[in-house]
Amino acid sequence: MSERDPVRLFLALWPGPPLRARLAAYRDAWRWPSGAKPVADETLHLTLHFIGALARARLPVLGAALAAVPIGKMVVRPADAELWKGGIAVLRMDGGAALADLHDNLAGVLTHAGIALDTRPFAPHVTLARKATRAEAPASRPAFAWRANSFVLVESIPGGAARYQVLSRFAAAQARSDFDSG
Repeated sequence: MSERDPVRLFLALWPGPPLRARLAAYRDAWRWPSGAKPVADETLHLTLHFIGALARARLPVLGAALAAVPIGKMVVRPADAELWKGGIAVLRMDGGAALADLHDNLAGVLTHAGIALDTRPFAPHVTLARKATRAEAPASRPAFAWRANSFVLVESIPGGAARYQVLSRFAAAQARSDFDSG
């Protein structure tokens, strides 16, 4: 890929290894129908904004603007398991006002950069599987507190299964561990 090629981007909360293991264990506790495509451990995340194609040359300016976005104290907790249209199995997440503020602040940066926003309402979630119509969630949801102290700019690598590369991490000052059990 040349430096001029556009990159496909999104912004996300990216869990650290302990929380990623907890999310993967919850995903594995589901009963998946034949043909379901569970999301790989290393790609579990909570999307904040899908950016889409952007010229690689614009990354430094976008990165500088994103670095100015404040990250308040935020605790994200599991809400409900759901099956969405098209057979997408998700774990809905609740991050309260702090998550909504981060989403809104990022929207302002993207809009100022001329990037069109998704018109659907923000529905914080972690996608667990695709092609999962008739999947069955476990009886109980996981219990954890995700102390989301950073967000990331991620490139979606084209071809085959979902492959992502974290390009930049934007962290709050005095970042702490991102996971408390229970």
